[in-house]
Amino acid sequence: MIKNFIYLEWKAFIRSASFGKNLAMKIILGFLMIYFSLIFIGMGVGAFYILKEMHLEPFVTVNRFLIYYFLLDLVIRLLLQSIPVLNIKPLLVLPFKKPVIVHFSLGKTVLSFFNWVHALFFVPFSVVLAIEGYDITAIIFWNLAMLSFIYINNFLNIILSNIDKLFVVFLGLILVLGGAQYYKLFDVTIFTTPFFQGLYNIKGLFLIPVLVLAGLYIFSFKFLKKNLYLDAGLSVKEDVAQTENLSWLNQFGTLGTFLKNDIKLIKRNKRSKTTIFMSILFLFYGFLFFSGGIETYDKPVMHLLAGIFVSGGFLFVFGQFVPSWDSAYYQLMMTQNIPYRGYIMAKWWLIVIATIISTILASFYIYFGWQIYLTIVVAAIYNIGVNSHLVLLGGAFTKTPIDLSNAGGAFGDKKAFNVSAMLLTLPKILLPLGLYGTGIYFDNKNLGLALVAGAGVLGFIFKEKVFSLIEKRYKIEKYSTINAYKQKS
Repeated sequence: MIKNFIYLEWKAFIRSASFGKNLAMKIILGFLMIYFSLIFIGMGVGAFYILKEMHLEPFVTVNRFLIYYFLLDLVIRLLLQSIPVLNIKPLLVLPFKKPVIVHFSLGKTVLSFFNWVHALFFVPFSVVLAIEGYDITAIIFWNLAMLSFIYINNFLNIILSNIDKLFVVFLGLILVLGGAQYYKLFDVTIFTTPFFQGLYNIKGLFLIPVLVLAGLYIFSFKFLKKNLYLDAGLSVKEDVAQTENLSWLNQFGTLGTFLKNDIKLIKRNKRSKTTIFMSILFLFYGFLFFSGGIETYDKPVMHLLAGIFVSGGFLFVFGQFVPSWDSAYYQLMMTQNIPYRGYIMAKWWLIVIATIISTILASFYIYFGWQIYLTIVVAAIYNIGVNSHLVLLGGAFTKTPIDLSNAGGAFGDKKAFNVSAMLLTLPKILLPLGLYGTGIYFDNKNLGLALVAGAGVLGFIFKEKVFSLIEKRYKIEKYSTINAYKQKS
């Protein structure tokens, strides 16, 4: 039976309407998987000797920080790991037993890259431990425990995937625990290190994570089996209706109508709400660069890069999916007498307003000096004048329908890959860095900032001409976009 499922999955893969379009992306993802696999292997082999040179006990040090390792892994899963599913409805009318369908669906998650890549760290690290004289039997049991924790996160991701913004809770937990430990207020590793070390020292203790994993698998199995019926998800969720007129936007005519639609979309849907939270997180991205904690990031050019993301979080998270936010009713919109210029302009103003708000909220970076905040302001000018146009132009090539009820994938969707859209991302980052680098070359930071700000101002001056080009491209891509939004596979 499982063999039949594998056969059906392969057929669905090669017969998918998006197979040819996504093939290039799958190849690139393959190279990225190889790249990160090599990094994990290198970390696994080199961690022991690097820690040894730092006069630290390698095994104890690794066990000390495993709590952060697994919490961060869970956050990454909640953000990025998609849950493999079967096209269940056609199977339910065939003589397939429900337990087999559920076991196969759960089994697909076991083979995820997010799971086996960790073995590329733990296995080489364990081999080095064995070579250095550690007890081999105890190492094997410790590895079984580590593998159990990895798959505990895997099944927690399945169970918690429908709880909105939960990744923010775990990310906040990491930041709070890490900050408390850094400032010596509270050290959680004092309590967790003995447990992780005990998985090696105490015989039988490894059974605890193994049993927890078994319990989570049984719970996941029962949960999915309970909801495995033909009309799953078809029932209507009843809620209190709320009306919002936003009548003050009527004074802007067609532009106001589109703005009202976008504001309501953001406030009412899971996926769009997630972009707001991601934009807020981008505000704190600058701490990695401006605090001086990481020497590599503490450079003028890197400061400008941080400024682009701090002020342009909403631009990158929301703007990259224009017009995909309207994919559910895009065909209906195109049957109406809707001017493309007004539609695009509304998105542009939404991005501009969000960029201005982000820049104002980022004023707390004045703590690190006025030059830092000036860099953020200049980056915001570039985002408004240049990057706002580029993300809208890139939207004409990004034909990925969005499920607004699903909060996942806030950072993007692998199906959104397109060579044209990818090439348009280069000026967003490389051009301002190049302009700023020119000023640095002449040993004049202010000259670099002036060049970047000048590019943004020029983009704003020639906005109408740029919008004519964008509008023309949207009209060219109109029917291919409609066709792409029809694809469900």
